[in-house]
Amino acid sequence: MTASSTLAATDFEAVIGLEVHAELLTQSKMFCSCSAAYLAGEPNSHVCPVCLGLPGALPVINERALKMTIRTGLALDCEIPAASKFDRKNYFYPDLPKGYQISQYDLPLCVGGHLDVTVDGAVRRVGITRVHLEEDTGKLTHSGAIHTSRSSLVDLNRAGVPLIEIVSEPDMRGAAEAREYMQRLRQLLVWIGVSDGRMEEGSLRCDANVSVRPRGATELGVKVEVKNMNSFRAVHLALEHEIERQVAAVLAGEAIVQETRGWNEAKGVTVGQRSKEYAHDYRYFPEPDLPPLEITRELVERITGELPELPAARAARLVAELGLPAKEADLLTSTAEMADFFEAVTAEDVPAKEAANWMLGEVSRVLNDGAGLVGALRVRPAALAALIRRKLDGTLSNNQAKGLFAALAAGDSVVDGAGEIDREIEARGLRQVSDEGRLAEWVDAAIAAEPQAAEDFRAGNDRAVGRLVGAVMRASGGKASGPAVDALLRQRLRP
Repeated sequence: MTASSTLAATDFEAVIGLEVHAELLTQSKMFCSCSAAYLAGEPNSHVCPVCLGLPGALPVINERALKMTIRTGLALDCEIPAASKFDRKNYFYPDLPKGYQISQYDLPLCVGGHLDVTVDGAVRRVGITRVHLEEDTGKLTHSGAIHTSRSSLVDLNRAGVPLIEIVSEPDMRGAAEAREYMQRLRQLLVWIGVSDGRMEEGSLRCDANVSVRPRGATELGVKVEVKNMNSFRAVHLALEHEIERQVAAVLAGEAIVQETRGWNEAKGVTVGQRSKEYAHDYRYFPEPDLPPLEITRELVERITGELPELPAARAARLVAELGLPAKEADLLTSTAEMADFFEAVTAEDVPAKEAANWMLGEVSRVLNDGAGLVGALRVRPAALAALIRRKLDGTLSNNQAKGLFAALAAGDSVVDGAGEIDREIEARGLRQVSDEGRLAEWVDAAIAAEPQAAEDFRAGNDRAVGRLVGAVMRASGGKASGPAVDALLRQRLRP
């Protein structure tokens, strides 16, 4: 690509497509009975003649992996063709014991879906080209940097683990959009139970195809593949850098070379690794040791019926049925567990807005402090609902309720319901005083102690009552019911 001398960096747009690999949550590998838990045990301890590629060993298809791939395609609104097959993708690398990878080429299991993403308030639809099923490779551990390493160790525990590849259309136009796509895709894969989505462990990996072109152009530029992005942050930074690199090269009159580049996070740059292969370089041909696949409509309909309500649909329902703002509904459906917990709280006669505030405030704060997943929270939904109701009915102040929740969440026991919440309130002496006689004594004392505040309120300064409420709360040690104090003060001070 060459650029006119009148073009500036802002006159270009990026064209991005992502290839996302996700390891499936199966107990055994794709074509043998070896454990798929490759992180457990010693290197090369989860292997057999099949995943070692020994002569005469024959593969057998993992049915659960097949169904999980179809489940993923359906969640992405893909078409599931009636016929599919496996192919051999031929290339040499030390972590590929057979000298080829069993993958899919021209007849993938899922084709033509989409995933919607929201960037800067605008919804964009990213097309899904295909979702296909294959086996993962082994892992190499180099003694130092790869270009200076004198030896590499091969661990084949991961070789043969079921892997899906989700290939998008080149529909993304910036690094922020690509990051949002990755986050939404991960959310979906975890939500439907096909992957744990742990990028830091390599069970979710992303390669990006990036090119640039003048805005308004329809012809695609020369694409560069970017690898080694192991976090959402890395995806964003690597693509931002690669886009800037390509634009600068075009403006300088340099040709973009089709190649594979790796992201060097320490230096904040992409680094050339090798020339980019084309599909014909892999010499695909049908896998002779596996039969063609026939996908029946009955199977597809059964898997469709097993799908849960998906994140976008659930968020839309929370907006429509409970009147939540779209942003809050989106946060509450970040995981299926969070959404389930929230709806379990609202089912216990707690206003949706109040439940949302607690879930996105106190509950999220406890989880971020190390409590782990919401499903492991020691305060169960019915107990949290009871705690919120005690705050709303004046039994507890807002600060008392928050403090009690934090203490119970950090405790050793699970708190299941309202009875346990009430016992904790009594045992800790937290119940607010609502007795009008006691409150009247504190209120009269506060008015006498703060005559200027009382005068300011009578003169029309409504905010002055806050100083008097504060005086009552100090005198009562925080046990006076705030709403009751406020109402009694206003009654006393009105002419």
